[in-house]
Amino acid sequence: MEQICSSTNLNQALRRVKKNKGCAGVDKLDIDATIFKLRQASNGQALRQSLLDGSYRPQPVLGVGIPKPSGGVRQLGIPTVLDRIVQQAITSVLSDIYEAKFSNSSYGFRPNRSAHHALAAASRYIREGRGYVVDIDLAKYFDTVNHDRLMHRLSEDIADKRVLKLIRSYLQAGIMRNGLVEQRQRGTPQGGPLSPLLSNIVLDELDKELERRGHKFCRYADDCQIYVGSEEAAYRVKESITEYLEQKLKLTVNREKSAATRVTERTYLSHRFGIDGTIHI
Repeated sequence: MEQICSSTNLNQALRRVKKNKGCAGVDKLDIDATIFKLRQASNGQALRQSLLDGSYRPQPVLGVGIPKPSGGVRQLGIPTVLDRIVQQAITSVLSDIYEAKFSNSSYGFRPNRSAHHALAAASRYIREGRGYVVDIDLAKYFDTVNHDRLMHRLSEDIADKRVLKLIRSYLQAGIMRNGLVEQRQRGTPQGGPLSPLLSNIVLDELDKELERRGHKFCRYADDCQIYVGSEEAAYRVKESITEYLEQKLKLTVNREKSAATRVTERTYLSHRFGIDGTIHI
């Protein structure tokens, strides 16, 4: 926790949040107002002390719906600016721990990795003769992450119980919609700096399982495709990985949207592939 609360780390987090801009949360304080408040009297020191002694309490996130390009609405949970600063401070420290552990086949929300790299890897697997794909669709992934399983996973690498308590308090902070706060028992709402890292930590277990089985795959956040050499293998992998996700990771697979088929029949990150691995928009 001392590393998270260091002046250097908190100031870097503040600058990062300010650069990313974004709207106010439930306290209606924008970035400038929050910074002004932190710099008044001893508010900055009070923040550090509350984090160190465990008395800091995150506020509920503000529920906001934004239209998806493909239709429907994506639900975001916007933390207050102060909570975004604290989340960013946590993320900066934990990223140093987990980046060294993450799979090379994971491309989303990671430094020096992008959708372009994921597509290039997928193209390479297809060119190597893997003409079938297992496309697993996780139903409302960010809303269904099991808190207890995530916290158990974090406790394997984080010894400081204050950090674990703070992360759990963010997971359970609740979400405000239409002036009412709904409590959350699961999920990591999209909208804060910490959520992408936590989502990768959860699905790193899937990555490790796929690697253990010797599969070639690409995962960008919750978009995961596994490339195999035959239709029979595709169906077999689809069934076994679906069982693993639901029984071991306690996630929900959308069976109607998931598929085991030729690579030419599916898109990945809004792109299509030719049977020779060429990428088409």
